Order: sequence, then structure tokens, then C-alpha cells
Amino acid sequence: MIIFGTMKRKKTLLILTLLLPVQIVLVQWFSKYPQHIEQVYSNGMYPHISRFLRVLFGWMPFSMGDVLIFGLILFLFYKLLQIIGSKFKKTLIKTLQITALFSVLYGCFYLFWGFNYFREPLAKNLNIKNAQYTTRQLLDLNEKLVLLLNETHSKLTSNDSLLVNNAYTTQDLYHQATVGYDFLAKTYPQFAYSTPSVKSSLMSLAQTYNSTLGYLNPITGEAQINNRIPKTSIPATTCHEMAHQIGWAAENEANFVGFLAATSNPDLFFQYSGYRMAFSYAFAELRKRNAALASIVWEKVHLGIVKDYQETSKFWQAYQNPIEPYIKKGYNSYLKANKQANGIDSYDYVVDLLIGYYAIEAPKDS
Repeated sequence: MIIFGTMKRKKTLLILTLLLPVQIVLVQWFSKYPQHIEQVYSNGMYPHISRFLRVLFGWMPFSMGDVLIFGLILFLFYKLLQIIGSKFKKTLIKTLQITALFSVLYGCFYLFWGFNYFREPLAKNLNIKNAQYTTRQLLDLNEKLVLLLNETHSKLTSNDSLLVNNAYTTQDLYHQATVGYDFLAKTYPQFAYSTPSVKSSLMSLAQTYNSTLGYLNPITGEAQINNRIPKTSIPATTCHEMAHQIGWAAENEANFVGFLAATSNPDLFFQYSGYRMAFSYAFAELRKRNAALASIVWEKVHLGIVKDYQETSKFWQAYQNPIEPYIKKGYNSYLKANKQANGIDSYDYVVDLLIGYYAIEAPKDS
């Protein structure tokens, strides 16, 4: 009976392992049909899957996704020790256990969330023209964002040279973020968000060392926020991760939806965080194209906002380490493998969407 059970177990592990390359081929095949993924998965299956995961894990006060990651790391470490300790005897069965697990995780990743990488572009969904922009358009965007950022800063402080401050706890911010999505959904129903599942990551310190503000765990559907980051970054980061939760996988698109949710929030601190995030991307692009124009724009930024950016820069500099570049390379490869050709630079492409968005909004404001 024991031999029979062992044979059956090996067969199961082998089948799961052989399913991995089959799944990879199928995922690559499905990725060629964004219209079908948009209709069948992103607007069909996924909303039900994501809501179920948020109901299942959202009530927990801790991050189940982080616990699973810890468990996976321990499992791999344990198997490695077993292989070494047995002097590489029975290596096949232990290797099959690892590959079978990865096969299951790979399937769950794409079924629970990952197919959203291959959906139709957000620009098409919002009827935004996403053409190559000129330096003039980029300058106009920067000036508009500086105006909005300065206005919000003035409402939050009594002096242009003061830093923005607030008494919110991180839990308060997570709760308030849903309010922004409620207001955003009145204009854009496709961004409706319900059943919150937003948590501080148990791995916040590790995320800080690899320059990560937050992440979505696709297996549990939890939005994980690095609660060590400067507080002015938390609202926009939270809205970004919530955008991932409702199916916008591409980083530039999650940045844009997060921006809309933050700036639609009646809370001024969220608006400030949203405009602050958008301006940082727009200004970085302007500085690449024309440093002289960027210097002129920077002179218009309130001193209190400049201090905010400087404090954030000092915060990240304190955690720089030699391992971080390798982690970024790995993440860059991951993004490219999921149809984000520009890798980590994909975050910056929110500028295209912002320019297209304000081109539509400008006639309404006039």
C-alpha cells in the first residue's frame, strides 16, 4: 500500500510538472487575443474572482499573502536542505515537489489575476488618444500639475514653506481610499471598487530595502502597502494597488487609475498625494527632454512641496543597498515577460495617459 501510494504521488507530481510548459504555451497563446480577454476574463470572470478573494481574506487583520510567501520561502529552503542532507539521493521526487508547486502557483497567478496583463489598453477604454506627445504638451502638463499641486498644498498649510502634515493613521488612509473610488465610479463606473482588502505588508522593511511602495498579491487578492514609506506617498500608493485589485495590471494604467481615485477623493491630503505622484512622473520626463524648461517649472513649486520631495529622497537614500539593483532587474524581466515591453520604465508611461486625459478635460474646463 505504501509503495502504491508513493507511485501515485509521483504520478500526480509528474502530471502537475508536465502541465507547467503546457500552461506557459496556453498563456502566450491567449495573450494574443486582448479583445477576448477583455470581454471574457477582465469584464467577465475576474470581477467575481477578485471579489471572492477580497471577501475570503479581506477581514483578516494581517496579510495572508505575506504569510503564504513566507511559507513558500521556508518550503523551498527546507527542500534544499533535504536534497543536500540526503547527499542528493531521491533528488527527483524532491525536485518534482518543487516544480509541481510552481505549476500550481503559475496557474493560480494567471487565473486569479495575471490575464489582466493582456487586456485591451486603458486608453481605449477611456477613449484617450495616446499618441506621441510633444515637449510643449509635456510642459503644459507640468504647469497644470504644479498649479493643482500648489493649490492643494495651500489649502492644507498656512504657509507655502511648510510641509504637509496630518494625523491620519495608515488604517485611516486605507479606509479613506475607498471613498475616492466611490466618487470616481460616479464618472467612470468601470472603476467601481467594493469589499476592501488593503493591508500593511508584513514585509514592509524588506520592501523598503528593494524600493517597493506596495504590491498586489495575486493569489489572495490583497493590496499590500509598505507602511514605512513617507506618509504623503501612502494615499497614492494605496489607490495604485487598489487599481490592480480591480483589474488594471499594467503599471502605468494602475498609476493613472490611482491618480484619478486619489484626486477624486474629497479629502485634500489624498488630492495632494495624487497630484504629487503625477507631477513627479511628469517632471522627471520633462527634465529628460529639456533640463532648462524643467528648472523653470521647478521654481514655481512651493517650498513646502520641495521639502517634501527632499525628505522622500533622503528616506530612500538611507535604504540603498547592493542587492536592490538585482531585484529591480528581476522585476524588470517579470514585467517584460507580461507584455510590458518597457519593464520598470512602464510606470513612467502614465505621462502619456495624463496628457491624453487633460486634452479631453480641457474643453470641459473652458
